[in-house]
Amino acid sequence: MAVAVPVLFLFTACETLSVDEKVVSAPVIQSFSPKKAPAGSDIVVTGEFLNNVTKAYIGDVEVEISEKVSDKRLSIRVGEDVSKGRISLENPEGTGFSEEEFESSLAVPAINGDFLQESAGLGEEILIQGTDLNSVVEVLFMSDGYEGHAAEIIQQQDAEIVVKVPYVETSQAKIILTYYDGGQEPVSTPIENAPTIEIIKAVPSFDSMIPERTAVGKSITLSGKNLNLVERITVRENGVEGAPEFEAAFNATEESLTFTVPAGNYDDGDHTVTVRAEWYDGNEGDDIMENLVIYVPFVKFWENITAYCQGRTETNSYRSFFSPETGILYENSRWRDELDPIAYSLNGANWGGTGSNNVPAAGVVSDEDYDSTVPYFFFSAVNDGPVQINSPANSNGQLKNFFMNGSSSAEENRITGTSDNIHSGIPILAFRYLNPENQTEAALINKVKNAEIENIDEVAFPVNATDMTVAGIGISTVSGSINTDTWCGSYELEPMRDTPDYEVGAVILVMYYHNGGYSKENPALNIKRIGLLHIKTMDWGTYSTSSRTTYANSNVTFDCYWQKYDYDYNKVQ
Repeated sequence: MAVAVPVLFLFTACETLSVDEKVVSAPVIQSFSPKKAPAGSDIVVTGEFLNNVTKAYIGDVEVEISEKVSDKRLSIRVGEDVSKGRISLENPEGTGFSEEEFESSLAVPAINGDFLQESAGLGEEILIQGTDLNSVVEVLFMSDGYEGHAAEIIQQQDAEIVVKVPYVETSQAKIILTYYDGGQEPVSTPIENAPTIEIIKAVPSFDSMIPERTAVGKSITLSGKNLNLVERITVRENGVEGAPEFEAAFNATEESLTFTVPAGNYDDGDHTVTVRAEWYDGNEGDDIMENLVIYVPFVKFWENITAYCQGRTETNSYRSFFSPETGILYENSRWRDELDPIAYSLNGANWGGTGSNNVPAAGVVSDEDYDSTVPYFFFSAVNDGPVQINSPANSNGQLKNFFMNGSSSAEENRITGTSDNIHSGIPILAFRYLNPENQTEAALINKVKNAEIENIDEVAFPVNATDMTVAGIGISTVSGSINTDTWCGSYELEPMRDTPDYEVGAVILVMYYHNGGYSKENPALNIKRIGLLHIKTMDWGTYSTSSRTTYANSNVTFDCYWQKYDYDYNKVQ
């Protein structure tokens, strides 16, 4: 067997760069199709080392090379003098032969309707029997009054051919064969001679319903039949000329379909939209809701986010950092290059020093750099203590305990790349646990839990710098970190540890500050945005090191409301 020696040449096109591989070898023919065809038809040959083919033969008759597609495919044209023989291809290195013979024929393929099944479903494979079927180049299914649709050919022999039933418009379709009769273009069997087959075509049907006014990002569940056939859900605004269609994420079973209202680019407020479902590769569809009222809250909302602490076990997803600005739960491996690259590059120089949590070092981080870093927070478990929610700027010793995977505790596997207490994140946040026994706080807690927060702004959440309050709630005790022994009510480890999806039900007020952070003297100043967390459940997971057992492998599931626009103190009444 000859050894092929590749020589690589680079060729550039206007948009792509490709590598053309010139191989010193005789052509290799692996297959060709069709096996039988009349003069004038093209035969597609597949194999290897076909780029440099200079001559082609069928038997001992030289034929035209009609198209060179690639090093693995070319086409030759059947000449008038061809009768029967093996295909051979030549290049400067030698000749390659096909194993099978090609046969030239003017035979007209025909279907034996007596052996054709009476019905078939879309996408089903069926057997067609007849004569001279090897000369068929295309099988069309044609409904009356419509153009034909080509079926995928699965297997092909002279007496039978297996195809996959394509989409057709009606429940009756004629089967038409396309072949060459010696001319340059293929011809088709007469439609009056074509057999008819019944096409079984299930169609999705939706039960009527009138959904309530729904926010973008929320899910709507519909019932019906054959809903698993739906391939696409789109939403478009009514009464807006040229309104774009926004595709919705969805999942479906035969009797149920749940889709998420896409955010699109709608303005804040209410919109009336039409929801459309499509199936059968977009050939069919229907408007399933024509007057659905959706709204874009004046607040960002993220639902059922589950973040992990920093344990290194198989159950950890290594997605620990959540940004309420983007709604993304970031993989730990994205911290260095995407989430907080400025903090990583500064190597701790942004840190304010001992006793200066949430206060950056003066002049190190510009306002532009600070604002370019999205706000984020995380959950952690320190030593033998409880789980805590943390601002990245709160501690210079927390981020090093997060790993990019569970393979090792080596420094390069830490997101900070070091075990030293020098890294801290850029964004500065602070938290305030809302007490359900306080009347004012309980009212806000209930609105959060009942999904009634549609706006966070200067009117709904006024900041009083004199009283140090937000929406009438005192924030003089805000902190860059608060523990589960605060927001779980009572820190009873055993019940928590033994209860999957332990119900927490805590609501936390979040303040995100401009560059410079906040002062303990007045944390009501310098607020950039406000958020609310509804911590719903926890799965308590222990993680063992050589010296201790911690709850570092716990995960926390929460909803988050987040202010859309920076706080403007000038708008405070």
